Amino acid sequence: MNVLFVSNDPSIFNPGSASRARMRAYAAAIKGGELHIISRAARGAREEQEGTLFLHPVRTPRLLILAFLPPKVRALITAYNIDVVAAQDPFEYGLIALWAVKGTNAKLYIQIHTDFLSPWFTRNGNLHSLKVRMPFLNRFRLRFADQVLPKADGIRAVSKRIKDSLTLRYGTRIKEPTVIPIATPLEISAPVPLPPHDFKFTFVAIGRLEPEKRIEDIIDALARVHGQYPQAGVMLVGRGRERRKLERYVHKWGLEKHVLFLGERADARGLLQSAQAFIQASAYEGYGLTLIEAALARVPIITTDVGIVGEVFRGYRDVLSVPVADPAALSIAMVGMIEDAQARQLMVRSAEVAAREHLAAYTDQPTLIANDLARTLS
Repeated sequence: MNVLFVSNDPSIFNPGSASRARMRAYAAAIKGGELHIISRAARGAREEQEGTLFLHPVRTPRLLILAFLPPKVRALITAYNIDVVAAQDPFEYGLIALWAVKGTNAKLYIQIHTDFLSPWFTRNGNLHSLKVRMPFLNRFRLRFADQVLPKADGIRAVSKRIKDSLTLRYGTRIKEPTVIPIATPLEISAPVPLPPHDFKFTFVAIGRLEPEKRIEDIIDALARVHGQYPQAGVMLVGRGRERRKLERYVHKWGLEKHVLFLGERADARGLLQSAQAFIQASAYEGYGLTLIEAALARVPIITTDVGIVGEVFRGYRDVLSVPVADPAALSIAMVGMIEDAQARQLMVRSAEVAAREHLAAYTDQPTLIANDLARTLS
C-alpha cells in the first residue's frame, strides 16, 4: 500500500523535528509500501527520501493552494502508484485531495483534528463575554466539509466528540469514522523553573494566541478575582496573531505584572510542572493535547467543556469544567482552585489515572492509522 499525505506542516522538512519523527513512524507502520508527503514548505526545502518515506515540498502561496496543489497531488498519484490519499482536514486540503483522486483508483481518507461542528466554530461570543471574531473562512469550511466527507472512503476522528457530531450531521451519508487520538508521549519532562514573577499562585495557559483559544476570557476572569486574590497570575505560553490585542486588553485591566507572555517555549511541559494550575478557555478543541500533558504533569486543570472533556476527563472529578465564553464561571473555578488545596490534590491524582488509562488503549498510534488506511482499500 502506497500512501500520500496532503499536509500543511513545513516542520516535516526539518530532520530533527517531532513531525519528521512521527512521519518516520508512520512510514515504518505501512508494511510493504511507501509513505509520500506533499506539503507547503519554506524556501530551501527539497525532495527527500528516508527509506520508504518520501517528502515533496511545494512553495505555492497559501491563497492559491486550491488552484495549484491538486495537479501536483494528481501527478504524485500517477508517478508513485498511490493507493490512498489522506488529507489533514476536510476543508481546503480535503478538497484538494478529493479533486486529485477523481478519475484515479486512489481512495480518499480524511483526518479530522478540529471540532468544526461545534457552534463555536463560527460563533463570536455571547452576552456573558467579549466577542472574539472567528475567521470568516470557517463558514466556507463547513461547506467544504459537506462536499468532502460524503465522498471519503475512510474518516479518522481524534475524539469521540467529533465522531458523535459527524454522525449527528451526516448519518449514513458518510463512512463510520474511526476514533484514533493524537499520539502523546508518556514521559514526564523535568520541571523547569518559571520566569521571575510577582505572584504566588500561577496559572499556566499553553496554546496559540488565536481567536479560538479565547485568551480574553482568561484575562477577564483573572481581573474578576484579582481584588480578592492579588497573589494570582497567569503565564501565557505560545505565539499568535492575537498577541498585541491581548497585551492591550491586559493593559486595560492594569494586569501587566500579573499576566506574562512567554512566547513559544520548547520546555512548555516542564514549565507546567512548576505551576499551581493549568487553565484553558478554548471555544472548541478537537482533542485537547495540553489537557493530557497537564494531567501527566500532575497539574490541576481548569478547562472549558471542549475536546476530550466528558470522554476522558470528568468534570468536577478529574478537572474543573466550565461553559465556553463564560468568564464569570471561569473566575469561580479559579477561586476554587486557589482556595482548595485538597481538591487540587484529588483532581491531580484522578486526572493522571484517567489520562494513562486513555492512552493505554492507543499504545501504537502509527499502526492503528496504517491499519485504518488499509481498510479503505477493502
